Order: sequence, then C-alpha cells, then structure tokens
Amino acid sequence: MTVLADYAQFGGRHWETGSVHNYYAYRGVTAPHTGAPMSEALLLGISGGIVFGYFSFAYTGYDPYVALLTRNTFDPFETMLARLGVMQTIKQTTNPDKGIANLLAVLDEGSPAIVSADYFSLPYNAIEPDEKMWGMLPLLVYGLDEHAHIADRSACGLQVGREQFQAARARVKKERHQVLTLEAPDFAKLPTAVREGIAQTIALFTDKPPKGSANNFGFKAYQQWIKLLTKPKTRNSWEKVFPAGRNMASAMQSSFERIALFGQAQGGAERWQYAQFLDEAAVILSQPALREVAAQFRTSAEAWEQLGRLLLPDDVPTFGDIRTQLERRRDLFTQHGTAALADMRASNTAIKQMQEKVAADFPLTQPQIEAYRQRIADHVQTIHDIEQAAITQLDALLA
Repeated sequence: MTVLADYAQFGGRHWETGSVHNYYAYRGVTAPHTGAPMSEALLLGISGGIVFGYFSFAYTGYDPYVALLTRNTFDPFETMLARLGVMQTIKQTTNPDKGIANLLAVLDEGSPAIVSADYFSLPYNAIEPDEKMWGMLPLLVYGLDEHAHIADRSACGLQVGREQFQAARARVKKERHQVLTLEAPDFAKLPTAVREGIAQTIALFTDKPPKGSANNFGFKAYQQWIKLLTKPKTRNSWEKVFPAGRNMASAMQSSFERIALFGQAQGGAERWQYAQFLDEAAVILSQPALREVAAQFRTSAEAWEQLGRLLLPDDVPTFGDIRTQLERRRDLFTQHGTAALADMRASNTAIKQMQEKVAADFPLTQPQIEAYRQRIADHVQTIHDIEQAAITQLDALLA
C-alpha cells in the first residue's frame, strides 16, 4: 500500500479544474508566464470559462429546485486538456481488484491519480445516501492503504474507507474504476488555448448553445429568469412552480447554493476566478486591455454576491439563518475537511429544521412575495447589463 508522504497540494476548489491544478502542482509543472503551477483560474478560462444557465426541476418525492449554471458544462474537462495538448493515459476495468491494482501502480511510480467517484457516496460530503441520486466527478488520489487519501476541494487531505471508496468509484458503469494520469501540457499551445477559451465564453453568452434551448443559456437565460420571476402566468413561472411555502424556500436556497457553494470557496458565481483568468490572459496574449474586462467581471462578482444575499435575505426571518448555515457548512469543509464532519452534519440538521419551520409558517405575505421576486428580477437585470458590456468588450478585443 502506498501513500505519497510529501503530498501537500490542496489548493483546488472545483472537481475538474481543481483536480488538474493539484495534479500538476505536485508534479512540479509550472506555467511559463508565472513560473508557478497553473492556477485554477487559468484552467477555468481554458476549459470554456463562465456562462449563465437557468433550469428548474421537479421530481416526484423531492422539492422542486433551481439549477443555475455558472461555468461551461459542455465537456470542460476534456476541452481543457485537449486545448493544452495534454496526453492522457486512462485505465478502466469492471474488475474491482484490477481497479485497485491500476491505482496502486500509479502511486507506486510516485504520482497521484485522477479518478472518477460518486459525489453522493463519499461520506465527507455530509450528504444522506440516496439510491436515486448520483454524480461521477473527478478527484485526486494520493494514497491508498486501508483508506483512500484524497484531495478534493478542501485545504486538508480527506480519508475514505477503502470499501466506501470502491463503491463510489463503481457507482456508474461508464466511469467505473477509472484511473487517469496526465503528461505535461504543451505550453506552446497556451496562447491559442486561452484565445479559444475566451471565444467559447463569448459564444456561450451570445450564440445558440451546443445542446438545449437557447432560452436556458447566456443573455437569453437572464431574460428568461426575469420573465419567470415577474410573469405569473408564464409556463414554469415561480408563481406556479415555487409558490409560497416549502417550494419557494427551495427555489431561494437552491439558487443561492449554485451561486455561492457549488464547487466554490468564494462565491460570486465564479466571476472572481474568471477575472483572475483575464488578468493572466492579458500577459499570455500581450493584451493589457483584458485587465479592463477583468475589472468588469469583478464588478459582476460583487453583484452576484449581492444577489445571493437578496435570495436569502437577513431581513426575512429564518432565510438569513439558512444562508449563514449553508456558508458555515461550506467553510467548515473547505478549511477543515473530515475533521469538521460532525459540525457539517449539525448544520444540515439546523437547515432541515429551518426548512420545516418555513414550510409550516411562511414568513412573507403575497404582496411581499411579489415585491421580493421583483427585487430579484431587477438585480438579475443589473448583472445582465454588467456582463453584456463586459462580453461585448471581450469580443472586440478578441477580434
């Protein structure tokens, strides 16, 4: 059994870009424009960057919820590696023992490995198991003995019992027991990779998406969300799908989670990271004007953070407390990992109790609900306008 004793790379905060950042940081691969490991912000931009997407879902047996997209979701992992010219070695098997052997072979060579594992099956995420829910995501393994030693969005190493780890790896057949290693990037391709990443961000905001309805992506999605908030008779409006009570509370909470929590340590719908990417792109492409666009996205990030506080406001009983507990749970995991598991579960319990309280006695009247939805819509329009100006300028610089 092997654990990389000198492994200390825990900077990554998102499954895809964070795992690759941590992998190359350990391998000592540095970017030519900084002399430091490739930042996660750089990897985000190359992978396709940011976007806005709006979806809502209602499944039997579950509260309806809102899923906001803040970054490219169209094959970002493969796109990032391909643009950087990274050669991949993938070993996959249906045999659990062979899967362990493949992983140990990589570790024995002195390298961590990227594996796919089910988010819902990993106990450190403090989620109640649900046979109907799964999500295979990349994470970095730097050791295996009676536990798997994992780097995954926390500043601390995470340990999972070997049996649980194997179950998480086997949850979905397509990615079962996969082990991935990477060759060094071809940094001669870095300027092109950056330009292509920026072009994809622009396209995701302005063009027809590769899949799905145009109304669900980019600037049209902002207008769609505004319409759903303010036009009660519209199909899938918040008035119809998320009326007062538990459903509306679920919409508010799930919207906030995607803005501030989903694979993030900072919030701001990942606009802070994208601004950092554009600062680096200004150096890589020798285009200082990109820093001006970066400043616009920092303004956007601030507006997104304000939106999060509007969605779960302090001046509405219970909602501000729910936001506080959600942020507390995120920060506990990010800073302390599995050592904070008991406190994370305590936050889960507190959130559930507050959800039940809201369901039993919703704290807003119908006129207050309508005013609330209008405030959200007005702020979404503000974000739309900030980002439309930024994307327009970005497009002009790329031309």
